[in-house]
Amino acid sequence: MLINAQLPLNSEQLQKQDQTLSLAGMTWTDYEKFNAEEYLGYRVSYFNGVITLVSPSLSHERIAQTISILVCAYCRKFNLPYFPMGSTRLSNKPLAGKEPDVSFAFNTDKDLPDLAIEVMFSSGSIDDLNKYHALGIKEVWFWKNQKITFYQRQAQEYIEITHSQLLSNLTSDLLENFTNQALTKSPLIIEAEFLQQI
Repeated sequence: MLINAQLPLNSEQLQKQDQTLSLAGMTWTDYEKFNAEEYLGYRVSYFNGVITLVSPSLSHERIAQTISILVCAYCRKFNLPYFPMGSTRLSNKPLAGKEPDVSFAFNTDKDLPDLAIEVMFSSGSIDDLNKYHALGIKEVWFWKNQKITFYQRQAQEYIEITHSQLLSNLTSDLLENFTNQALTKSPLIIEAEFLQQI
């Protein structure tokens, strides 16, 4: 495939920033050719004829993993059944495809997650909400520039909310406070302090 000439993306920059490549004029069939084995380490999405590949930086991954750890800790504390779905490829052929940074189903296991989480360290945009809306995801969280924003899906669009509808004791401000410690503290310490606050 033509894209192979442009990969891998700049590995020297991966410590501090994500590497992104977008390809316009693509089809759903093109998107389906991007498989996990050939493009290991890349997150691939599709919407409106554009395929986007992101190679997450170390900082990106630390933030995403810290959020995941905190969601799991919350669920354990409140005895909420949860089903981690990670970066599973989500698709609504031929409209949209997305691999979130982190995702979860709650209460019962499902084909699609209830919650998708995106870390926009130096890639991604609010346009990702359009992809998630086409996929039918109930709630989406974005971390960008040390700010976490929660969105709830409505019939035509997402609306911004301050309290999670899925994790009712959790606010975006509280999660943001602990997530932003991810680059300087161990998740073990962050989780212990988080559990004292919720």
